[in-house]
Amino acid sequence: MVRRDLVLVAEVVRYKRERWLTPEGQTIIAPLPEGIPGGFGPGVRRFCLALHTQGQVTTERLADLLNGIGLAISKRQVVRLLTSDLEAFEQEDRAVLQAGLASSPYLTVDDTGARHARRPGVTTQIGGERFCVFRTSRSKSRLNFLSLLRAGCEEYVVNEAALDYLRRQPVDGTVIARVSKLQGHVFGSQMEWWQHLLRCSINIFDRPLLQSLDEAATWGALRQHGLLQNTVVVSDDAGQFRVATHALCWVHAERHLEKLMPASPKQAKAVELVRQAIWCFYRSLKLWKQSPTPGAEASFRRQFDRIFGQRTGYKDLDELLARLARRKAELLRVLERPEIPLHTNASENDLRACVFKRKISGGTMSVDGRLARDVMLGLLKTCRKLGLSFFTYLGDRLGLNTGQPKIPPLADLVIQAA
Repeated sequence: MVRRDLVLVAEVVRYKRERWLTPEGQTIIAPLPEGIPGGFGPGVRRFCLALHTQGQVTTERLADLLNGIGLAISKRQVVRLLTSDLEAFEQEDRAVLQAGLASSPYLTVDDTGARHARRPGVTTQIGGERFCVFRTSRSKSRLNFLSLLRAGCEEYVVNEAALDYLRRQPVDGTVIARVSKLQGHVFGSQMEWWQHLLRCSINIFDRPLLQSLDEAATWGALRQHGLLQNTVVVSDDAGQFRVATHALCWVHAERHLEKLMPASPKQAKAVELVRQAIWCFYRSLKLWKQSPTPGAEASFRRQFDRIFGQRTGYKDLDELLARLARRKAELLRVLERPEIPLHTNASENDLRACVFKRKISGGTMSVDGRLARDVMLGLLKTCRKLGLSFFTYLGDRLGLNTGQPKIPPLADLVIQAA
């Protein structure tokens, strides 16, 4: 017979440390053993991090649970265990993002509302098949998204990629000519970048213009570091995500049909027939994606034109079909890159953890709390995608898995999987 059990026991260890007084009057105290930084051991910290991140247990309930086991601890101390001394985890989370951007053939992205310091914000999810990260900020602009993709880098770069980006924006040619004089320059901070724009007689107080220039220089920095070279960004059609090679989520595109309000049975039937045609086309794409056969792309494009080029007489439906027809290249990106998904369901599934935490624990107040939430949730999702136990990962990083094989850096595993 095999019996499985779980033993939770509160252990209190008292360390007696030698104290010496030198002839000069200096007091020398023997150091604590390695891995004992404070009044609570790494086992307590792993327990708190696992239950709070993976189990969505609040700090109040964690304190009650630990006190019930026999470990005297306050809620404030639980918060410290969850939010302080996470530099090693933050560095690994940043390395995971860099590895994912450099090696993943595609990204699925999405965002959800978040509150920080009693103000509304947004949590952005950036993920692939083998990694996931979360970043919470005030803005959901394209500039903010490009800044998140820099993975902690603060540089602004003017290169050919930045100038190409500017040429696709509604920016005056004289401004582009002035910026081109800075080609080849790397600016270490936003203030340094703005100062050089002023020296080029560019009005940085024109906010739309400045945003376009910042986006271009940020995009230049991404390409300078070899990121998003051949990566497809799959999104739900939110404007801030339309960067690099973009693909549109079919599920979100079809959802626009659900928002239509037909006023007659004829209009309702037209909507239903169009939806059936779209889902039939989607299933065909899905089957082709599993086993791509050359030569079928032209047939899919003709069938797409027949579905989205039809006119039903229902004005709202016809306008929607015409709008989706203009996004043909993004909806049919899978014909060029069969490895990308047809939807952003993976991003929505990842974001549910943030939504649950928001509903259970509300928003964050401190910068440390915001970073702890984003970093630990991202590492949890990455471990799950890599087939690792998050509890085992925490024990490895906190020095508790003695005698077991060490888990390599997650960034290395992401690159190897790619």
